[in-house]
Amino acid sequence: MKKSTLFICAVLSFWTFGTTVLQAQNGDQILDGIGETGLIARYVFDGDAKDWSRNNLHGKIDSKAKFVNDDQFGKVLSLPVDSKSFVSIPADGVLGEESLSITGWVYLRSAQKGQYFFDFGKSAASHFFTAPAGTQTKPGLLTEITGAKGTKYNTASPALPINKWNHIAVVFNIPSKTVSTYVNGILTGETKNAELNLEQLFDSKSVEKNKLFIGKSISDEDSYLNAKLHDFRIYRISLNQKQISRIFNNAFRDGEEEEAPEEKNADLPSFAKTTPQLYNQYLTSVQDIKVETTAGYLPRIPSYVKGVYRDGVQGPEVRVIWPSPKDNQEVLKAGQYTVTGIVSGTDLKPKAVITVKEAKTSKAPKRKLEAFNLDQVSLNKDNDGQQTKFIENRNKFITTLAATDPDSFLYMFRNAFGQQQPKEAEPLGVWDTQETKLRGHATGHYLTAIAQAYASTGYDKTLQANFADKMQYLVHTLYDLSQLSGQPKEVGGKFVSDPAAVPPGPGKTDYDSDLSAEGIRTDYWNWGKGFISAYPPDQFIMLEKGATYGGQKTQIWAPYYTLHKIMAGLMDIYEVSGNEKALATARGMGDWVYARMKKLPKETLISMWNRYIAGEFGGMNEAMARLYRITKDPHYLETAQLFDNIKVFYGDANHSHGLAKNVDTFRGLHANQHIPQIMGALEMYRDSDASDYYHVADNFWYKTVNDYMYSIGGVAGARNPANAECFISQPATIYENGFSSGGQNETCATYNMLKLTGDLFLYEQKGELMDYYERGLYNHILASVAQDSPANTYHVPLRPGSVKQFGNPHMTGFTCCNGTAIESNTKFQNSIYFKSADNKALYVNLYVPSTLKWTEKNMTITQTTDFPKQDFTRLTITGNGNFDINVRVPQWASKGFFVKINGKEEKVKAEPGSYLTLNRKWKDGDTIELRMPFEFHLEPVMDQQNVASLFYGPVLLAAQETEPRKEWRKVTFDVKDISKSIQGDPKKLEFTIDGVQYKPFYETYGRHSVYLDVTLKQ
Repeated sequence: MKKSTLFICAVLSFWTFGTTVLQAQNGDQILDGIGETGLIARYVFDGDAKDWSRNNLHGKIDSKAKFVNDDQFGKVLSLPVDSKSFVSIPADGVLGEESLSITGWVYLRSAQKGQYFFDFGKSAASHFFTAPAGTQTKPGLLTEITGAKGTKYNTASPALPINKWNHIAVVFNIPSKTVSTYVNGILTGETKNAELNLEQLFDSKSVEKNKLFIGKSISDEDSYLNAKLHDFRIYRISLNQKQISRIFNNAFRDGEEEEAPEEKNADLPSFAKTTPQLYNQYLTSVQDIKVETTAGYLPRIPSYVKGVYRDGVQGPEVRVIWPSPKDNQEVLKAGQYTVTGIVSGTDLKPKAVITVKEAKTSKAPKRKLEAFNLDQVSLNKDNDGQQTKFIENRNKFITTLAATDPDSFLYMFRNAFGQQQPKEAEPLGVWDTQETKLRGHATGHYLTAIAQAYASTGYDKTLQANFADKMQYLVHTLYDLSQLSGQPKEVGGKFVSDPAAVPPGPGKTDYDSDLSAEGIRTDYWNWGKGFISAYPPDQFIMLEKGATYGGQKTQIWAPYYTLHKIMAGLMDIYEVSGNEKALATARGMGDWVYARMKKLPKETLISMWNRYIAGEFGGMNEAMARLYRITKDPHYLETAQLFDNIKVFYGDANHSHGLAKNVDTFRGLHANQHIPQIMGALEMYRDSDASDYYHVADNFWYKTVNDYMYSIGGVAGARNPANAECFISQPATIYENGFSSGGQNETCATYNMLKLTGDLFLYEQKGELMDYYERGLYNHILASVAQDSPANTYHVPLRPGSVKQFGNPHMTGFTCCNGTAIESNTKFQNSIYFKSADNKALYVNLYVPSTLKWTEKNMTITQTTDFPKQDFTRLTITGNGNFDINVRVPQWASKGFFVKINGKEEKVKAEPGSYLTLNRKWKDGDTIELRMPFEFHLEPVMDQQNVASLFYGPVLLAAQETEPRKEWRKVTFDVKDISKSIQGDPKKLEFTIDGVQYKPFYETYGRHSVYLDVTLKQ
């Protein structure tokens, strides 16, 4: 078949409130202008029924089907009429999906009725199908759904002509209640007002009972398809006509894919310029401001400035959207210039006068704080003796982790080294299957998770022993495998110990990423000393040679991402248990990487680290710097520096601008590919004291939280570029360019943002850092776990009437977010408290029932609270000592922050968004009581402020929906007191507005609306 040119998200051009242009590169990220996050499965049928998507939903061809050569598409699948052949595909990918689009090419050889292009469902009474020549009772091209109680919806079109290739697309748009059929890019039939729900058609409890057939009916009474098939796709989104037309047309473009222009607002509701936008409708003026910066460094212009409101309205500070240059040309010399911003929904244009001062040495703060070890902090029940959400979620993960089989996580490592598997060992699924190029990634997450579980389960010695055994078994197995690399298989045999001299596999003239049982190389003696991975070294070498991301044998999938997870997990085990083999294994791989990378020119490195997903290296810079800190071997720090993403960090090889100088160089890029790189930059600063690394991290955090953040704390989810895993193409335009139809807010991106946030706080104790940490922790990480199992979210959908999708309940098949979930949920206690490096100050960051054993001071601090179902917490001190206790005054605590010490009210000046210092010689039994009254407040989208989320204190409240929605839920509040329209029980955090229930997002498991269309009235 013809190979299409596939587009990826890349750095986008500077905007001045205008349009952007996508800089295209090769990769499998966007297919026909549609991001891969919207794609469930793709079967090209060019020789097999493998799924070309990264979801590994491989099909099975039954009976006598064969592959034939075709003039138009090359090799295609032929289903002869007398063969009774068809394709069955796994049902896992369609379960729980909101909407579906199914497309494919069919060459019909017979006009006989009763032939089925596809038929999906659990029975003949609950299914949906497309029959290209109709059925015995309904002629023509027929698409039909049979749902609950025999309800049927169908679309009828002229029958497909025979002996000709035709492209069929069927779209089940549940929120819009439409079923649409397209032929060759043209709408041919549609039914509206279809009251259907895909959940009715599948059995979610017994997946094996569902049938997904291509080429036959679920019922054996109908005819088999007599046709040729090519490129069958299943999408989880409702494709529009332009997208379908593009799929059709691109098939004839001789390898050149039509680039997809962004459709403004796409299928989101549009608002007229005259639509009142929250408090901005009462805004009369916005204060101009003055900002200073140093030559070479773009100014950090405040996102919020003071405004003046009419009619006695006391509105919040005003969000201003400022221009976001793509370089620092305006500030290269000392002087003064003015920039003009916009305020959404108004004609106001506030100005910022920028004064550029002469260049001086840019300083960065020193690390002042340290985290407590996980075994020093324990989670407690709340004041009522009930499990908190933290304990509830932790226990789901701890219990399931304890029941896992380490041999499943070692399976592909043994497979790569050609070693025999233990009896009854079973491989993992999803992204760790035989032919998946990312296999082994879950093992890295697993190493970290069991290390954290071991450190955190002192309350249960049996559990702790379980995790100790798992750690030892895993490490010893990985160590033994690593010792095979670069060593002769037999005494006197040939081998290659030099990592830089790894040859192609036996019988091959070049490197490839073939991991099939027939094609994988297992000649570990040629891999170089120290190598350890769940696949051979080819992917690392191919990356150096320019390979892109994708499913073909000439493509790769983020080899250094997987390696980072493994090395980090090994070091985690070393640090909690002292296992020397864990450190030795990590060192061996560090040496292997150093030997290869030290020889690469800078141009190659820049190319590698800016290749979508192929060059995703996770936090390899962090891992190598950490390895240096543990071993003091300078080669590891040198290697860490080779992972600098020069283009993002510094703009170019000359370090002209970039994040180090406050230039946004990450717009439109893959979010979770880059957040760990920033964490690594901060780790590099810790170990090298190069201030640019700190500025990279600090500037990135500020820009991300202010210009890319959704209300739950997630930071990715772009509609432009068309990828839910990317940052939006232009800062501060979430409504214009965000809310991807494929979902947004990748959960592992928030995991990494929280890690970055906590690390930054160790350098500068800004209240805004822990305000964000609290937001992301409560409203995304806690909200990402299923009600009755450790199943968890990948993308969290935030469109009207969305439903979270949870996966991996038994820890048998991991995506990236399933991996970070086992880490997040085994370390909840890690950021509740921090201490100063000299042990003279304590920071209380989060209000979580817990006990801190401050062993260095021989003191214990116990926190008792029902927070966030209570606006009160008590700290009880056991022991004696003179030190500062710094308590966080949340930004949302605008109704006051009240302190009692030993029952006596203290006069304090507490500023929301800061820390309050309490100092005295603390005595055994002293108590500190903190009260921070909650109130309702709105968090608007920066560029469409009437679309907003409702919070009560730190808690995001989600409307509990009963059916899919196309429009945002409309609510009206009193502009001077939004609580007037809200009834409910603050203790339960359950409220009603206009008869609709609102609950915390972290307790929402059904259909929800996180964003509302809000009108404020006097």
